[in-house]
Amino acid sequence: MGQLEAIRQEAEGIVARYESRQAAMLPVLHLVQQQQGCISPEAEGWVAKLLEVSPAHVHEVTTFYTLFHRQPLGRYHVQVCANMSCWLQGSAQCLKQLSRRLGIRPGQTTADGRFTLSTVECLCACEQAPVVQLNDAYLGPVTAELIDQLVSDPEQVQASSWPFRGAPGLVEPVVSKRFTLKDSQLIETYVRDDGYQMARKAVTELTPEQIISEVTKANLRGLGGAGFPTGKKWGFIPKDTTKPKFLVVNADEGEPGTIKDRYILEQDPHRLIEGMIIAACATGVRKAYVYIRGEYVRPRRIFAKAVEEAYAYGFLGKRIFNSAMDLEVVVHPGAGAYICGEETALLESLEGKKGFPRLKPPFPAISGLFGCPTVINNVETLAMVPTILQKGGEWFAKLGFGKSGGTRLFSVSGHVNRPGLYEASHGVTLRELIFDCAGGIPEGRRLKAVIPGGISAKILRADEIDVHMDFDSLMSAGTMAGSAGVIVMDETTCMVRALWYATKFFSHESCGQCSPCREGTGWIHKIVSRLADGEGRQGDLDHLLQIATNMEGRTICVFADAAAWPVQSYITKFREEFEFHIREKRCDVVSPLAGLPVSV
Repeated sequence: MGQLEAIRQEAEGIVARYESRQAAMLPVLHLVQQQQGCISPEAEGWVAKLLEVSPAHVHEVTTFYTLFHRQPLGRYHVQVCANMSCWLQGSAQCLKQLSRRLGIRPGQTTADGRFTLSTVECLCACEQAPVVQLNDAYLGPVTAELIDQLVSDPEQVQASSWPFRGAPGLVEPVVSKRFTLKDSQLIETYVRDDGYQMARKAVTELTPEQIISEVTKANLRGLGGAGFPTGKKWGFIPKDTTKPKFLVVNADEGEPGTIKDRYILEQDPHRLIEGMIIAACATGVRKAYVYIRGEYVRPRRIFAKAVEEAYAYGFLGKRIFNSAMDLEVVVHPGAGAYICGEETALLESLEGKKGFPRLKPPFPAISGLFGCPTVINNVETLAMVPTILQKGGEWFAKLGFGKSGGTRLFSVSGHVNRPGLYEASHGVTLRELIFDCAGGIPEGRRLKAVIPGGISAKILRADEIDVHMDFDSLMSAGTMAGSAGVIVMDETTCMVRALWYATKFFSHESCGQCSPCREGTGWIHKIVSRLADGEGRQGDLDHLLQIATNMEGRTICVFADAAAWPVQSYITKFREEFEFHIREKRCDVVSPLAGLPVSV
């Protein structure tokens, strides 16, 4: 307990930022783990007393989130990304080589206590696949030489610094235009480029109604995946209420295939802060929380520094821009739970609980964080707002397509020559993204399939890619825009193993609150694992489709639906390949990535 008492003052400082002591749960647990190397039963009791909750509550939180450990790890924690984009680029081989060199299997620690080897779900650095996380640092693309260096001298391994790969000339950039500038994350360079001028205008010249009207004209839709009109969402926040109002920024980017929010947080954090100020001004908010996924240590540090700079300039805090408006910002770390990307699960997590989605209604605009009116927006959505005020809603709307105004950041990974992040109009086609932006398929191989909007989206065949990438066009095509995470698969991809990856992810990430999701995701993954191992049975495919159908629409949130969609689309569009696996007990695809991807 002496070690913990040494951090009491720092812990109390964290608690003071929140509306309730319990809400400081995740950052305090991170602090404790940093001090002790794990969360011991004694530490849980200490945190319970500090936050005035029961030890049982602390225990259920620490066991819910994957980033909290019950036992100390090795000095160097090596986590190999084991999801779709990294698998397509050879992460299975990386894992096998690391296991051989270290002499341990995933989940084990070397006898000298130096290394712990783990697999981890998507690190959202898909453009540099395959990726490994060494303690807090991302490394990629991983090569045999990098693995040799990591094992022999981990102190000398430098975190990867990845340049922005854009598509110049494709469209006038809105969000990515400063990504290539030197020191773009610093407030001095942002202010030099007329940064914060639109925030100043919003606070000192415009009414909330004028701001919302301009955003509505822009046809800005939620770019976290839901596509709900942003101006309409802001308009739901009640004007006459005695309760405080909150802005929550969803930076819990965890959808496999998606990298966009990480770039904004690292390359242009002040654009996000300016968007937050404008949103707060439009909705009467005086306090904002930015929930950043736990694995994003570097982006969180960069963004937290930007917040400090904004306070120092008088753009945050009391009487911002010398006006009557106050705005406080709290940067809150997640702890490894994909479900917290769902907005109500995120609110539960912010309040210091497990990330269990809430029943709606009431909706967050009426009763959200701490039971108060809350507006929740994705990072990319808010980053668009300063330009909308600068150039006008009508200008922004014309950049887009159909009912989706402006541009979007498309993450492209998998089997392409130039994986990266590309800003384009919503009217860009999937074919243009793959072949014009990302350079097409390597080594002259043929395109086989594409996931257009993150791993939750229904897959498209190669003959279905002449589709615009806006929300409505993709819905009409039987899939969804989602997070705009485009994962490309060429002819060497086994669709059974690809589905294995998707089902593994959803089985691992189900929060377990609803029975159809908890049982269905695990059941599906077991059957698909059997298929991938050459032990499929007649009737398995129809059984899988039946389970998936019975999961849809029967849970509190849409996680179960998202888990069902890949099953339905992969089997429906590539049924012959699945049937071959069952009939012949083997794969008919010639691929360098044969074999179950996590077997070592």
